[in-house]
Amino acid sequence: MGISLVKLVVWVSWLAMAVGAEYVKYKDPKQPVAARIKDLMSKMTLAEKIGQMAQIDRSVATEQILRDYSVGSVLSGGGSEPLPEAKAEDWINMVNAFQNGSLSSRLGIPMIYGIDAIHGHNNVYNATIFPHNVGLGATGDPELVKKIGAATALEVRATGIPYVFAPCIAVCRDPRWGRCYESYSEDHKVVEQMTDIILGLQGDPPTSRKGVPYVGGKGKVAACAKHFVGDGGTTGGINENNTVIDMHGLLSMYMPAYSQSIIKGVSTVMVSYSSWNGQKMHANRELISGFLKNTLKFKGFVISDWQGIDRITSPPHANYTYSVQAAIQAGIDMVMVPFNLTEFVDDLTYLVDSKVILMDRIDDAVRRILQVKFTMGLFETPMADFSLVNELGSQAHRDLAREAVRKSLVLLKNGKPGSTPLLPLPKKASKILVAGTHADNLGYQCGGWTINWQGFNGNNSTRGTTILGAIKSTVERSTEIVFRESPDANFVKSNKFDYAIVVVGEPPYAETAGDSTNLTMIDPGPSAINNVCGTVKCVVVIISGRPIVIEPYVSAIDALVAAWLPGTEGQGVTDVLYGDYRFSGKLPRTWFKTVDQLPMNVGDSHYDPLFPLGFGLKTESGASIVSRSTSSATPRRPGLFIFMITVTLSFYITGK
Repeated sequence: MGISLVKLVVWVSWLAMAVGAEYVKYKDPKQPVAARIKDLMSKMTLAEKIGQMAQIDRSVATEQILRDYSVGSVLSGGGSEPLPEAKAEDWINMVNAFQNGSLSSRLGIPMIYGIDAIHGHNNVYNATIFPHNVGLGATGDPELVKKIGAATALEVRATGIPYVFAPCIAVCRDPRWGRCYESYSEDHKVVEQMTDIILGLQGDPPTSRKGVPYVGGKGKVAACAKHFVGDGGTTGGINENNTVIDMHGLLSMYMPAYSQSIIKGVSTVMVSYSSWNGQKMHANRELISGFLKNTLKFKGFVISDWQGIDRITSPPHANYTYSVQAAIQAGIDMVMVPFNLTEFVDDLTYLVDSKVILMDRIDDAVRRILQVKFTMGLFETPMADFSLVNELGSQAHRDLAREAVRKSLVLLKNGKPGSTPLLPLPKKASKILVAGTHADNLGYQCGGWTINWQGFNGNNSTRGTTILGAIKSTVERSTEIVFRESPDANFVKSNKFDYAIVVVGEPPYAETAGDSTNLTMIDPGPSAINNVCGTVKCVVVIISGRPIVIEPYVSAIDALVAAWLPGTEGQGVTDVLYGDYRFSGKLPRTWFKTVDQLPMNVGDSHYDPLFPLGFGLKTESGASIVSRSTSSATPRRPGLFIFMITVTLSFYITGK
C-alpha cells in the first residue's frame, strides 16, 4: 500500500511537471502581447532572430528552409504563382505547406506570407481587378476606397494570404514616372483621404488602439504603406531616381499620408528605392529611425523593397555586407532578400558578432515583427482554410468594382462648339462603330500589375468584361455593332454609322518599364482617331495610367473620356457612356498640353494645362459649358478662361 502511494505521488508529480512544461507564455492568447513578445524573445537565439528579419520569394522557399532558418516571411513577387490559373485552393495549399515548415521549427514561430495586391488581388486568376489608384483618386470617394480595401482583403484571405504590399501612397508629381498610376493624385490631400483603404484592408481599430498596428480578424490583412518617402517626386519622373526637395517640402508634400496611415493603424511601411537629396532611402537613418519611428511613433515593422538593400550600392550588390549594415542601422526591420538568404544571414550574423550592429537594433526589429504577428492572431490561426474561397472574384466584389469604374471616369469634352452634347449615347441605333486598340483587350484595360508584373495582352489571362463586351450587352439587340481595331477612312465613310466609340491608350507596364519621355498612345491609336472622328460623331475613351498627349486630336473629337485603367469590369464604362449613371469623376492629375511643360502641377508659376486638376464635366451640365474650346487653334479670351477655371475649381471644391 505504501509503495503504491509513493508511485502515485511520483506519477502525480511527473504529470504536474509535464503539464507545467507544456505551458508556454508566448503561446497563451490570454497574455498581453507585450508579455508574449518578451517571453518569446527571451527564448530566441541570434540565428532565430535574424531568420525572422528575412523575407524570401516562394520560388526559393521550402519547408526545410523555413524550419531550419526560422524565416520570418515568404512572398510572391509580381506574377509568382503556384501554377498557371491557380485556384484559391491551390494558393492555400501552397501557403499552408510553407507554414508547416515554420511551425515545425524549434519555437514554432509562424511565417507571414505577403503579396502585391495593387488593385485587388491582382496576381490571382479570376480575382476582381479594381481600377488602379489614379482612377480611385478620380472618384474622390474615400468610403468607396475603404470598401474596395475590405473586398480586396477578403479575396486575399480567400487564398490563404494575410499580408499585402498596399497601399501605395506616393504623391506623383510627374506623369513621366512609370508608377504614376499607383498614385491617387498629384494633390497630397487627396492621397491622405485615400489612406482610408487601410481601414478596409485591416479593419477599423478601436479608439484605444489608434496609432498601433491593427488587423481585425481572419477576414482582414496586414497592410503596407509605401514607398517611404518621396518616391513620386523624382527628377524627371525617373523611377528609383533622386527627389530633390528641402525638409519642409518633404514633410508638407510627401509625409502627411504616412502620418495618416500610422494613425489608422497600418502594420508595415515599405522603404522606397529612390533617394532624397542624393542619399538612398534604404540607408536613411534620419528618416526611417529618426522620423518614422521616433517622431511619427510608428510601432509596426519597416520592410525593404525587392532587393532594395542591394541597390544601396552602385552597381547593386557590389558590397552586400555594407548594404546589410547600412540598411539595418538605418532602421529596416525585415529585408525582402528575396533569393540570397544564406548570404543575408551570414553577413548580418557577422556584423552582430563583430559588434558593428548592436543587439538592441536586432531586438527592436524582431520585436516589431512579432508585434504584427501577435496582433493579427497569426500564432492562434497560422493555417488557412477553405472557408473564404467563394469570395475570390465574387459577384458582389465585381459589382463594387463596376461602381468604382463608373465613378472614376472623367468627362473632358462633350460636344464640339455650337453643337449639342454627344453623351449620353443612345442605346438604340441602326449601326455603330467600335474601334481602337483597347476596345477588346482585357489586359490593356487592366494595366500593369495584373496576373504578371508587367500585365498582359489579350483576353485570356483572367476573367472579366472588355469595353466591347460591355457595349454589346448594353445596346439594344437591334443595334448593329461593327468592330474594327484600326479602320481606314474609306471604310468609315462607306458605312453609315450613327456614332463611333474609339478606345485607345497605353499598353500595360510596371515600374521602370513605364517611364516615358513622350507619353504618347500606342499606334494605331492616332490614326484610328483621325480616320473615325473625321467622318462620324465619335467619343474617344482614353485607357491610360496617366495623362497622355491628346491635345492635337481634341478639336476633331466630339466627346472625350479619361477612363484610366479600369480593371476587369468594363460595364462601368458603358454605365456612364449610355447614361445609366452620370459622370462624376474629376481629374486627380493635371492634364498637360505638351510634355515640354512637365513637371507641371497645380500652383506652379507656369501652370497652363489642357485640363486643370479637379476638372470634370457632368453629363447633365455638358450643354451649358461645352463651348469651352480645348483646341490650340482657337484664340483664347483671358476673361473666359479665368471664368472657366473658377467654375471648375468651384465644382471640385463643392463636390458638385
